[in-house]
Amino acid sequence: MIGTDPAYAMKLLKADQLVALPTETVYGLAGNALNDKVVAQIFAVKNRPTFDPLIVHTDRLERLQTFVTDFPKKAAALAEAFLPGPLTLLLPKKSMISHLVTAGSPLVALRVPRHPLALEVLQQLDFPLAAPSANPFGYISPTTARHVADQLGDQIPYILDGGACEVGLESTIVGFSGEKVIVYRKGGISIEAIEQIVGEAEVQPHSTSQPQAPGMLQSHYAPRIPLVIGDLEALLEKYKSKKIGVLLFNKTLPGSSTHPPIHLSTKNDLTEAARNLFAALRHLDQQDLDVILAELLPEEGLGRAVNDRLRRAAAKRDEKTE
Repeated sequence: MIGTDPAYAMKLLKADQLVALPTETVYGLAGNALNDKVVAQIFAVKNRPTFDPLIVHTDRLERLQTFVTDFPKKAAALAEAFLPGPLTLLLPKKSMISHLVTAGSPLVALRVPRHPLALEVLQQLDFPLAAPSANPFGYISPTTARHVADQLGDQIPYILDGGACEVGLESTIVGFSGEKVIVYRKGGISIEAIEQIVGEAEVQPHSTSQPQAPGMLQSHYAPRIPLVIGDLEALLEKYKSKKIGVLLFNKTLPGSSTHPPIHLSTKNDLTEAARNLFAALRHLDQQDLDVILAELLPEEGLGRAVNDRLRRAAAKRDEKTE
């Protein structure tokens, strides 16, 4: 059921039920992060492997600090600059956070979302929420309540509708090793913005198993229809015998496609492109197509995070589209 009542969402969460919550990044499948039975239910509903850790959400920095044994100065500087917001900090956990949440890691991923409804719910709970994206594991992340309902509506009792997500990409995950700052996942805060606060950051590659942080798997965020990225003019020629959908940043389509091309931004705006990415992929995935063709964005700002999602969505490309 989709609704707009945060009090009802809180009631269900306190009764150890799962609820889909809006955040500024994507919709999350939320449950009590301190209850292993509830956490196990999150993994089961998403069909998510338990080696892929979850992000824990709370309502303010002071509560976030109660779940960790150390809070480095650079973590504090980033938190001051970007929380609430699309930043996740990877920090050494206290024992109250179970190894099921962290997939056996001594580090826990924590953030404070920037959505008023999510914050309203979190402020009234005496426990934090584990909340990965509210979609089947590996599929395109949901940015509206309807996206959640289409995929998980019959498996969860309530979807709190907070409108379309403002950012539209998952949070940037940042960890620390001594003085070194490590970006484990590109997301809603650009690497350039991170580096303005703490200096140079190391960017980690994806993992194929046992990821150190949530959202690091090489193949992820994928539509069911194969996605191919590259030079659109060449790709349109290569796949001209197929039913084609095209995802563009802002350029004019150099050829024809079966479905009207979707522009992520007509204004050369990387933030707008990030906000529109997942909805555009979902729309194309619902069409009668053989293949989706896409171009990469400029490798700067949020373009880096959009390109990261496109590359991982394309990692499942099926050779039968050749």
